[in-house]
Amino acid sequence: MSQTLDHSSPTPGPALHPAGERPDGDGPRRRPGAARERQLSDFTALTAIVQQAGLMRRRYGYYWSKLIGLTVAGLALAAVFVWVGDTWWQMVTAVVLALLMTQIAFLGHDAAHRQIFVSGKWNEWVSLIVINLFAGMGHGWWNRKHNKHHAAPNKLDADPDIAPGVLAFTPQAAQARTNRVTRWLANKQGYFFYPLLLLEGVNLHVQGVKRVVSRGEVKRRWVELSFITVRLVSYFALVFLVLSPGKAAAFIGIQLAVFGLYMGLSFAPNHIGMPIVPPDVKIDFLRRQVLMSRNVTGGRWVDTFMGGLNFQVEHHLFPSMARPHLREVAPIVREYCEKLGVRYTETSIGQSYVAVTKYINNVGRAGLDVWACPLATQYRV
Repeated sequence: MSQTLDHSSPTPGPALHPAGERPDGDGPRRRPGAARERQLSDFTALTAIVQQAGLMRRRYGYYWSKLIGLTVAGLALAAVFVWVGDTWWQMVTAVVLALLMTQIAFLGHDAAHRQIFVSGKWNEWVSLIVINLFAGMGHGWWNRKHNKHHAAPNKLDADPDIAPGVLAFTPQAAQARTNRVTRWLANKQGYFFYPLLLLEGVNLHVQGVKRVVSRGEVKRRWVELSFITVRLVSYFALVFLVLSPGKAAAFIGIQLAVFGLYMGLSFAPNHIGMPIVPPDVKIDFLRRQVLMSRNVTGGRWVDTFMGGLNFQVEHHLFPSMARPHLREVAPIVREYCEKLGVRYTETSIGQSYVAVTKYINNVGRAGLDVWACPLATQYRV
């Protein structure tokens, strides 16, 4: 039976083991036989149920209203900005713009996952327009990174979202920090996490630009570069034409800070604090996506606030599913997981943030066995 977990205090479960070993270490495992075949067919059976329910159909009305509505809202906000003029009240406009840009980024995420149109080209161009031209970020950089994440969520050496960086997501990454300052920062990293998100807006723009001007192969490089240039130049020009230099700098700083914080608050609960998979462990598709993801409960306001990412389990299982269908498919997936005995994790939005903080702090203190995972008794390859 599935469990609804509160990850505010993660508890190690059975350990994941490399292929060919038994959990008790007593020699080679038994051949999985029919159980192995049954697990491989689990996702196929679930997909048939979901398709029969009509939940893979497109929602053109929903997405066209989003595309038109957000575009009109952006133009209206620009008009208000010019009308209000050179005043500190424009800092409120900066916050509103950050919220709008995040909602636009969610729409770009949906298009990149081909949730909007049947045509791959239509989805690609909408994502380029929304992500590069409207939001000023890099579609190619984000799409490449995000696809790797979806292929192997929370898997070491495969998921770029848990790669070592400013934060350590594994004890090994934390232990690699040998000097006193970096060790102290790792020890307290859970408390720095949310303040650091204030810089994430800048990071997202910088990474997109770095990718598009890099020497590596970039699909539609000149389209991306042109869109980003038009967006950033026009944004800075408008802000500095309307506002005095001090107010303009404050406006841009507030907008980027709120944008980064909002993006981080939407993505952080999805996988942080869920099991980390060793690089030599293989898991079937359904369990790989369900066991490493956390849903966030709440009403439709949570759906809007998080852009549908609160249904992370369902999104990972069916990444091309239209956003409005995620709430409808969730009970089907939950019941199916219960029948299989696959743990389905969901928690409130407040509990998810507490879980993220405690997990990151525990890892930084090398006090959590992130290898622990409830998969060993369910699946072996």
